[in-house]
Parts: sequence; structure tokens; C-alpha cells
Amino acid sequence: MLKRVWAAVAIALGALSGSLWAQTEPLAAQALGAPVVPETAFTLKIDAPDEIRSLLERHLELLRYQALSDLSDNELLRLMSTAQQDTQDLMATEGYFSPQIQIEREPSANSAVRAVRLHVEPGDPTRVSDVRMVFTGPITTDPATVAQQRRIEALWSLKKGARFTQTAWTVAKQQALLQLRRQRYPTGQITTTLADIDPVGKLARLSITLDSGPAFQLGALNISGAERYDTQLITRLTRLPAGASYEQTQLDEAQQRLVDSGYFDSVFISIDTTADPQNAPVRVQLRESLLQKLVLGVGASTDSGARLSVEHTHHKLPWIDWRAVTKLSLDRETRTLGTELTAPPDESNWRWVTAGQLQNQMVGSFDVNSQRLRGGRSQYGPQIDRNYYLQYDRSQTAATATTPLVTADALSINFALTRRNFDNTTQPTSGWGLGAEVGGGTTLGSTRDPYSRLLLRGIGYVPLGKNDEDGAPKVNASRLALRAQVGAVLARDSITLPSSQLFLTGGDTSVRGYGLREIGVTLSDGQITAGRYLAFGSLEWQRPITGIPRLADWESTVFIDAGAVADQPGDLQAKVGVGIGARWKSPVGPLQIDLAYGVAAERLRLHLNVGFTF
Repeated sequence: MLKRVWAAVAIALGALSGSLWAQTEPLAAQALGAPVVPETAFTLKIDAPDEIRSLLERHLELLRYQALSDLSDNELLRLMSTAQQDTQDLMATEGYFSPQIQIEREPSANSAVRAVRLHVEPGDPTRVSDVRMVFTGPITTDPATVAQQRRIEALWSLKKGARFTQTAWTVAKQQALLQLRRQRYPTGQITTTLADIDPVGKLARLSITLDSGPAFQLGALNISGAERYDTQLITRLTRLPAGASYEQTQLDEAQQRLVDSGYFDSVFISIDTTADPQNAPVRVQLRESLLQKLVLGVGASTDSGARLSVEHTHHKLPWIDWRAVTKLSLDRETRTLGTELTAPPDESNWRWVTAGQLQNQMVGSFDVNSQRLRGGRSQYGPQIDRNYYLQYDRSQTAATATTPLVTADALSINFALTRRNFDNTTQPTSGWGLGAEVGGGTTLGSTRDPYSRLLLRGIGYVPLGKNDEDGAPKVNASRLALRAQVGAVLARDSITLPSSQLFLTGGDTSVRGYGLREIGVTLSDGQITAGRYLAFGSLEWQRPITGIPRLADWESTVFIDAGAVADQPGDLQAKVGVGIGARWKSPVGPLQIDLAYGVAAERLRLHLNVGFTF
């Protein structure tokens, strides 16, 4: 009896050990370095153009069943039949409604693994033959909306002759509805849509009906989140008068003005579409900035080396309610301490500004201590900036530690205007910008001599490729970047002006291949000083790097820069820099990396710069 018990125990232990070995054998084999062959129900080979093969590899339902090792032959045949219809449906989303599809079993070198082959010939894609857009609702009875209707029709993206895809059809409908809702009709709806497909003729007839709903007019501001600043300031910044027709663009611009003011960390503006359309409240939701903030900055550039800065902002000074910004900045070339007081904006967004600055910097070959006082008014906008101000300048210049200081004082009245028309304010690829500064004044001291000063500057981006359908610049098109600057100071030859009223050029953002402010008037002893006339130009070819996903945000560049400074127009002799570089679209603007050869300096120079401002 005992022998029978031991025999039963032995059999049970043997079965258990066999089961455990069966479960741990793959892990043991892997630990010993033996390859582990993953079990798969079948292999699938897709013969199709790259675009179609990529689509099927992402979405084909059949691929989900490859991991089922116990899939029977009958079940596989059923799945293959289903995959044919699945492929047909997926092809239709890309505009192929009559593809040739063949799916079959194939002999396999490994008899344990079944092989399936899917062959697809897409044929010609379906093209849009006709687009019919119908408007209903109040938009049809208001003569003022004719231009809006025409604009929606003109911006329709899936035009006649374009390839039809489900994605393009969806995007076109969404864009049409968005354009309707952005002006006058925020509750507009799509009531009917139809894509009538002719698979034999490979044609698509499209129709869409847009119901405008009622036209909305702006009511009073409904402000939330304002504690420190009064509603009058917010009203002046938003500039959304009651009774005006609703336009989403105006709300977006008002929201941006509030953010750019510096008083608020976040802003959201929307219209209350549940209210009376003739008097719809405008909701303004705010989160105010801290009353005071201190910002420490560390940076570096090839022009001026390492840089350290400390900036303090007080958004509402006691008694006067002006903003005060005080900044200390130190680098290899320049030491600056300055403060600026800015009043809240008036109804036209003009602000009173007063500022003072102490600075020590290398200007050409000379060490210059300068002081500046400024008072005036400024108006800043998304496209146009205006400034007019009275300015006092004083500079003390010494060539060496043993030479006496040369002091110059001047008082001037100035006006500055900047006009921007870029497709993007931080990463422009097309558009232009123009700036002008005009001033006149007199020197101070023992003699008082009048003078006038003019500075003109411009920048432009010209895309070299455009879309055939709408004429817009292609996303990955190469472009030309052109920059130019011209400056002049008109005065008697004997006049002595502060260096801040004169010109120098050279460096990361001007003539590359030369150091910061290295191009100026060359004196008889070889020293460089600022001059009365400036001419600068740059031509740069920018080419996006394509084909490599990790380099999608990079561009290569080839450029030539030329600049000159002189005390007489006839003495202007251009110094040229040529080179190559790269651009990276960083979150804060383009990172510029350039290697330039200064022809006159006969040396290579690396230039690094981040950001775009104009």
C-alpha cells in the first residue's frame, strides 16, 4: 500500500515539474542566449504604393490578429475576406473608390507560419468636379454680408479639380464653418453636406449648406478676475465698444493687447451666445500678474560673451500708478543700468514714458561712458509702433586711461515709426517690415550747433515656391531674406556729437564675419570710431532641411553681408562677410548659427543669436 502511495506522489511531481519546465523553458533559453522565436498566426506582405502601404499598415484590422497563435485556417480565411472590404473602405478615405484588391495565401519557407499577401492597385484618385455652397438664415438678407459670403467661398480649400479625400473634405467643412462664425454669426451651423461620388468617372460632387443664425452685436464687458487694476484700464486695452458687430478677430486682438500689457498672466475673451444677440455681453476672464517681480537672467553671445542681468518690475507704483522697470545688465562689452516709468494707456493706447540710463561700453576702439534721459509718448500695436520723445544724450570718451575725456552733450526731438507685415511674429517665413527714425536737435556746452539724424531700416522674406491651387507659399519652400539699413547725421564738420547719435556696424545681427561694432571710421592711428553715415545690406538664402524627421525644424542658409560707416558719403567702402549657417525653430524664436568669413578681416568668425524682433 505504501509503495502505491509513493508511486502516485512520484507521478504527480513529475507532471508538475514538466508543466513548470514548459512555462519556464523560453525564459531559460533566453538566459542561455538561445533565440526565442515569437509565435505568430501569419505574416502579411502588402504590395502597394508607399502612401497606401503606410495607410494599411496603420489601420488594417487584419494585423490585429497576427498575435493569435491558435488562429485556425478557416478563421484566417474569414479574416482575409473581411480584410478585402476593410482595404476598400480605407482606400475610399484617400479618394480611391475603384481600386484593384487581391488577397491570397502564399507558400512559406517555414511550414509552421502561414503567409498572406495583399496586393493593391489604387488606380487614379477621385477629383472634385463641382462644389455647391448654399447660405441660409439672416446672412442672406443683409447686404453688408456679401463680402463675407464671397470670402468663405474663396477660402474653400477643396476646390474644383482637387483630389478628394475624407480628411480634406472634413477640413474644408470645418474651415467654412469657422469662417462663418468668426464674423457676425458665432452660432452658425452646417445643416446639410453631401459628397456624391462617381466611382466610374472618379468624380466627386460636393455640396454644403451653412445656416448663419442671428447676427450678434457686442454688449458691455463682463470682467472677472480683476482685483488690483480698475476696469477703466481693461476697457481701454480691450477697445471693444458696445454696439459693434461681433468679429472674432477683434476679440483675439483685444485679448493679445491685455496679455502684451504685462498686467495679466492669462486672458480669455469670449462672447455670451446665450444672451440677446443685439446686446451680447463680452466675457473677459483674467489672471493678474504679481504686483512686483524680480527676474535674473544668464546668457551668452558670440558678440559680447557671457551676460548677466537683473530686472525688477513694479506694475503699480504708489500714488502715480505707473509701471517701473529697472534693469542692470553686464557683459564683456557693455555695462548698463537703466529704469523706465510707463503710464497706463489712454483710450487710443498711447502711454507717457520717461526713462534714464547709465552705460559703459566699448564703441569701436574707445571706452565710452554715456548718460541718457528720455521723455515722451509711445503707442505699440501688433503691426504699427509709434514713438515721439525728447532726449538728452551725454557721452565721455577716452582712447586710453591717460588721455583726457572728450565730453559731448546733445538735446534732440525724435519720432520713430515701425510697420510690420509678417506671417508670424516670432518665426516669419514671408512678409516685410519697415522702420524709420527721424530726429533733430542741438549740441550743448560752449557752442550750440544744430544737427539732424535719419535712420531707415527694412527686412523682407520672399518665398521661392507657391502652391498651385491657392498661390500660398509652400510650407517647405526655400526663401530669400533681405535686410537693409541706411543712416545719416547732417551737421557741420566741426560739430562734436555723443557717440549714441552716430553709427557703427558689425556683429551677429548686422555684418557677420566681423566683431560687434567693429566696422566704423578708421582713424590715422588705426583706431575705430563711430561715423555719421551708415549703409548696410544682407542677402540670405534659407532652405528647410527635409526628408529627415528629426531635422524638420532646421534650415540651412547661405548669405552675404556688406556694410560701411564713414564721415562722408563718398568715403563709404563696404566690408563684406560671406558664410553658411543653420536655423532651428526654437520655442522662443529662431536659433541662428552662422560661420562667416570677413573678407577685409581675413578670418572666420562664429555667430550665435536667438530670437526675432523688428
